[in-house]
Amino acid sequence: MINPLDVFLWSVRKNEKDVINLYNSLSPIMQLATGGSMLNFGYWAKNTTDPITAQKSMCSYFGKLAELEKAKNAIDVGSGLSAPAIFWRNSYDKLNLFCVNTNYDQLSFSGHETNLEFLNSTSTKLPFSNNSVDRVLALESAQHFKPLKDFISESKRVLKNDGLLILALPVTLRSTSAWKLGILKFTWSSEHYGLDHVKELITSGGFIIEDEQLIGKNVYEPLANYYLENRTKLKKLILQKYPNYVEKILYTSILKMKNVSEQKIIDYVVLKCRM
Repeated sequence: MINPLDVFLWSVRKNEKDVINLYNSLSPIMQLATGGSMLNFGYWAKNTTDPITAQKSMCSYFGKLAELEKAKNAIDVGSGLSAPAIFWRNSYDKLNLFCVNTNYDQLSFSGHETNLEFLNSTSTKLPFSNNSVDRVLALESAQHFKPLKDFISESKRVLKNDGLLILALPVTLRSTSAWKLGILKFTWSSEHYGLDHVKELITSGGFIIEDEQLIGKNVYEPLANYYLENRTKLKKLILQKYPNYVEKILYTSILKMKNVSEQKIIDYVVLKCRM
């Protein structure tokens, strides 16, 4: 059983241990709802009808932007349950992939996978030597990194001169007052980084932003529509392991996410950054 007070405190404090507790407690909701192990929101094209296809599309989109076909080695920072790394390994068979995650339980979940290296470490102290990797990847994870500028500094340190830093993360476009975000102020369990703030940290950290894509319209709204259209079925799955109030909070949060996305209060950015 999940203690609502614990979830509230984890969401408010958002320190490293709190984020681990949140993911260990709540990420199974995503697995129940999708039937898979990817934890990203997905990239929903016009003909996308299910979350697993959307999540794979996000990984494909991200991998192409990162030019993984040209890379020899890459670090997936905040690798979750390693499903994106497995997808990239299968798509780019010459790529050496290192999954870095501060959450040991998530690393253990995928520890049986071959041709992947698993490293239990924090995003702000990457266990790699200077100028040693071709790509640093952060797919829907950098919103948890604190301080974000230290992750950017570490990325610059470990990347080769021609290396790339690629990030995909939810961002705010306007003031994130409690009134505007509503329930998301508490259920959006990460830092609410503003887009301009993220870009300023990247450029002041020694990178040039080579490509910037705002894709929120292909993320939040179609994901919300999928849940709303399939709520009866998904609710039954969620209630197998969670109390009813958890699904009610999820439902309310999804409605608010759709609303603030339509109002352009939040968006989802993918950034390709070169040294």
